[in-house]
Amino acid sequence: MPEHNEVIAGRYRLQAQAGRGAAGVVWRARDERLDRVVALKFLTSGDVERVVREGRVAARLRHPHAISVHDVIEHGGRPCLVLEYLPSHTLADLIDSGPLPESLVAGVGWQVASALAAAHAAGIVHRDVSPFNILLTDDGTAKIADFGIARAIGEGTVTDGRAVVGTPAYWAPEVAAGEGAVFASDVYSLGAVLYAALEGHPPCAEPTASSGPLAEVLAMALRRDPAERPTMADLCALLDVVVAERPPTQTKVMDDPTPPRRPAWRRTTALAAAAALVAGGITIGFYLQDNNSRSTAQPSPDPTTPQDPTSPPQPTTPPQPSTPPQTTTPPQTTTTTTAAQAPQPDCTARFKITNSWPGGYQAEVTVQNARDSALAGWTVTWAQDAGHVISNLWNGAFTTAPDSITVTSLSHNARLPAAGSTTFGFTANGPAAPSPDITCTTR
Repeated sequence: MPEHNEVIAGRYRLQAQAGRGAAGVVWRARDERLDRVVALKFLTSGDVERVVREGRVAARLRHPHAISVHDVIEHGGRPCLVLEYLPSHTLADLIDSGPLPESLVAGVGWQVASALAAAHAAGIVHRDVSPFNILLTDDGTAKIADFGIARAIGEGTVTDGRAVVGTPAYWAPEVAAGEGAVFASDVYSLGAVLYAALEGHPPCAEPTASSGPLAEVLAMALRRDPAERPTMADLCALLDVVVAERPPTQTKVMDDPTPPRRPAWRRTTALAAAAALVAGGITIGFYLQDNNSRSTAQPSPDPTTPQDPTSPPQPTTPPQPSTPPQTTTPPQTTTTTTAAQAPQPDCTARFKITNSWPGGYQAEVTVQNARDSALAGWTVTWAQDAGHVISNLWNGAFTTAPDSITVTSLSHNARLPAAGSTTFGFTANGPAAPSPDITCTTR
């Protein structure tokens, strides 16, 4: 058994036990080679070679809402995963206290779905989405952990003789029946997790006691036929609509025009999910009100307003050719300036390095709509120094040139409402550099 202050694999010094579950025990440790805190998960079973193989696949995924896999090592003849350390508690801890607010459930669901959508795009099926594998920080950030662990340690079903690994209460019907997990199985499992968070218990035969947009989205994810469920990218888009809290159909005049502050996990991105909801028999109304154009519109002059009697009368008909030009009338004052006529960018992009290590770094780019109307798509470009090679990118598609990188939007994050934003991120090989000169254009 691992012990306090023990050094594992010649570099990971154990500091304190951080958790224990069916798959193994987790320790907080310090990587003495890179001088950083990591989590070591000592698995209770599993073939080392298979865990290494699955760990290699999981390590390809780098996403802000997924726990990163740094390494797979062996200790005492058993496999051990070296993971990103996140001070947090599990969603299961919160569910134990009873049903959670719909806004919190939708926000957590959106974050986890975005990570799972990126995993599915990379060909990775999680296989054990459960409240025990969803970690929450105090600032509202949610991350999904344990990619590929269920298969790596020998996942089982309730109908075969193998040991049951995972959380049966959140298995999709096809997995419980003995079939292999597929992308649609993760969709069902996430729907079951969010159902449990909303209702206080895993899903049963009856529908949710709750009603409203979130309950309708969960009903789609919990369909028994995998072919009838939305994809994970579609589920992420549907949850984004719920999180955005569109105004009701009847406009309400607010005494305080200042918008409320949103928690860190809230997003204002409006995705093209309304059509999917209507196609699924679900109605979620939302209205995009162009307040900016209203506030900046100039009032038209009122023709009924009497003029100042001391002012010279204004001509009502054009001057005749024989009439000499009026040289004593002062020129009309205008408020138009060259700066006001300068074209404004349709979108902006902000580059930020979120993590770095010797020989590599992770970055996040926030794209924001700068127009007063919705965008249908965006493209971001920046100069890339020699030796910087992108190894993974999520929430975008990229192309490379000899000295530049271009990232374009995907179907689920192309449309941005007025002032709306979205993010994409990537990892790269090369030294972390200052923020490059980045440009954003629409398409």
